Amino acid sequence: MSRIVVLGGAESGVGAAVLAKVKGFDVFLSDNGKIKDEHLRTLEKWGIPFEQGGHTESLILNADEVVKSPGIPANAPVVRALVEKGVHIVSEIEFASRYDSAKKICITGSNGKTTTTSLIWYLLKEAGLDAGLGGNIGKSYAFQVATEHHDYYVLEISSFQLDDCYDFRPDIAIITNITPDHLDRYDYNMENYVRAKFKITRNLRPEDCFIFDSDDTITIEHLNKIILTARMLPFSQREKLSQGAFIKDDKIVLRYEDKETDIYLSELALGGRHNIYNSMAAALAAKATGISDSVIRNSLKSFEPIEHRLEPVLSVGGVLYINDSKATNVDSAWYALECQTRPVVWIVGGKDKGNDYSALNDVVRDKVKAIVCLGLDNTKIHAAFEDMVGSDRICDCNSAEAAVKAAASFAVDGDVVLLSPCCASFDLFKSYEDRGKQFKEAVRQL
Repeated sequence: MSRIVVLGGAESGVGAAVLAKVKGFDVFLSDNGKIKDEHLRTLEKWGIPFEQGGHTESLILNADEVVKSPGIPANAPVVRALVEKGVHIVSEIEFASRYDSAKKICITGSNGKTTTTSLIWYLLKEAGLDAGLGGNIGKSYAFQVATEHHDYYVLEISSFQLDDCYDFRPDIAIITNITPDHLDRYDYNMENYVRAKFKITRNLRPEDCFIFDSDDTITIEHLNKIILTARMLPFSQREKLSQGAFIKDDKIVLRYEDKETDIYLSELALGGRHNIYNSMAAALAAKATGISDSVIRNSLKSFEPIEHRLEPVLSVGGVLYINDSKATNVDSAWYALECQTRPVVWIVGGKDKGNDYSALNDVVRDKVKAIVCLGLDNTKIHAAFEDMVGSDRICDCNSAEAAVKAAASFAVDGDVVLLSPCCASFDLFKSYEDRGKQFKEAVRQL
């Protein structure tokens, strides 16, 4: 019996362990930290041996294959030891796809992944198709493969998950855009990060589709260096396209095969330039799946915004509070600021991932009246923006409650308080979800 060791006991790892158990492997799970109670209950229910609070090498290095959770970096000591011993390491996505014959629509990118993934899943459900939602969102893909059956999967896939993919192949692959992010995991080398994103395309066949933003310089530069045989479906807000999606007057035009479909921008449920891109990508995926124009139009009109992504929370004293906790890089924060039409009190900060804040200079000058720094080390944010807003209109906080109170003191009737942190959450919070929830609770307490 082959031995599978799973590193990491969160959603991804536990799902992989359950699938390995179902497929008859000798399986063991190891987590260097503390495993959440809900995941412990799953491991116990399925009779999967595990350890937490450290890695025992004698129980790990004897694996035939290791499924590594995406949060564990390649330079972790236990991963280095496995590599030295020649043990094959794969991601949950790679492992689960071996046992799944469903059609797969897979989305990666620096920004817009979650919104685009959620939109596509909603489109499929509205069309009456049996679709699972997984990857970096919702339930573990591997757990669903082990315990459910779906005709389609819509999977949000991060670069960390793609790093350990080899034979994995989507039927429809989407790259929403590529901007600098997670460079601390890629030796601060942008090319390494771009190559990781493009691994989603490596096994595409001529009958598969690749959907991409043709306005995105980094995507196009890399696309020009490689050869893909898949059907190309670009989307653009700058130019007309012979195939794909583009803007004409006040409409999105979808050109697919020999048909053309119009969708009025005013009917889209999601506002902002970035969400036009997300809607285009989702609509193209729906067209390629065979979904009717009427379902696409109605779904893009009725879709509700997802939690932690430009999520309106409450208006208090004429001030609108917006939770954009999922904005963990410079580009996503730029989009969030750019689409605001009222003066902004900006809550920003956290664990810096090698950010270059200069890309935000113009939008901060144009939109931001005050800044509340929410992080343990806010030195770079002060250096980048203090001169723009003034030293009396920037302050530091180390809790969501304090940040909301400080933002409220800067804001007046007609302003927006925007939590769009531009950074990872792990210095003060468990996750971006935890940060967003604490922010919303603090707003409710005002």
